[in-house]
Amino acid sequence: MNAYSSHVRIFLIILSIVSLASLNSKATAQTRLAGRNVAIVIDERLSVLRASPDLSGKLLRRIGRGRPLNITGWRRSRDDVLFYSVTVTRRTRGWIQREAVIVPRRSGDDERLLRLIEASADFDRLARARIFLDAFPHSYFRPRVLLIFGDAAEKAAIKLSQEAARRLNMEEMQANGAPLYSYGLNYAGLDRYNRQGVRFVFDREQQKLHYQGASWREIIRRYPKSAEASEARSRLAGFLVRTN
Repeated sequence: MNAYSSHVRIFLIILSIVSLASLNSKATAQTRLAGRNVAIVIDERLSVLRASPDLSGKLLRRIGRGRPLNITGWRRSRDDVLFYSVTVTRRTRGWIQREAVIVPRRSGDDERLLRLIEASADFDRLARARIFLDAFPHSYFRPRVLLIFGDAAEKAAIKLSQEAARRLNMEEMQANGAPLYSYGLNYAGLDRYNRQGVRFVFDREQQKLHYQGASWREIIRRYPKSAEASEARSRLAGFLVRTN
């Protein structure tokens, strides 16, 4: 091999390395851009994916609460409603109304979601609080939402206990030989709460479910001087009385 060929080969190797580094850099930049533009559905009443940025645009599908989307652009409709151009999957894209989603990196969206949580009830309140806790780990409002989440979970436990008492047949449970409390903790009504990260315990004496208390403990551990901390300690004191 002559000197010229050797130099050409070295040049091509260097060029390949530089090109690969450039591609990796672009891929990283695109990943970061996607992170900056991620939106999460919070209000399924508005989460219609449309073919055009207009409230009368063709309905493509309705996007479920909690679904992440990638924002690729935006446009205002003729009646001044802001729509985001979003990608749902590689093959699914369209336009969705701004108020249907939050953008975790956008200032003020944590407070907007908090207002929606406080105006919600029952499972909707808990599910939206879960979205907040996942999307805004450093928000100023996190202690308040943790308290709301725990209170909503305990309120649900009361309702679930009543439902389980009506639907679970005592004779059937005794006939199978399994511990009675295990039927309570395996009750099908708990499934959707478990998917939201809610864990329950069973008071065997009272034959009732209770929230396990993780969100209250997080308040005390991470925000001991917050106004919510004293409320959380009060909730946990009652919890210990109920489960001991």
